[in-house]
Amino acid sequence: MTDLPHLGGARRELDSNLTAPTKLTLMAVLVHLDDIEFGALRDATDLSDSALSKQLSSLEAIGYVALRKGYVGKRPRTWVRAEPLGRTAFAAHVAALQAVIRPN
Repeated sequence: MTDLPHLGGARRELDSNLTAPTKLTLMAVLVHLDDIEFGALRDATDLSDSALSKQLSSLEAIGYVALRKGYVGKRPRTWVRAEPLGRTAFAAHVAALQAVIRPN
């Protein structure tokens, strides 16, 4: 019988907050930027305003992202950035995914 790798440990390292494709995609964009305006993030991820808002609220509640509201001229704007906790969680999640996909 072929020796199969034991993947239970790597699977347990996956972050349940990032297993949803939308949240994983958002964090994948955010970790590469200082911050991004809500509309640009919406366009980059092809999400509706309401779907993006819901996902960002969820990530903000666990400390993975921060939202900053302000104005450009008279127009309200929201900027999003990945927090250090979110950056660390994303890196660990990606490492766990790689361990599951390509076990040694």
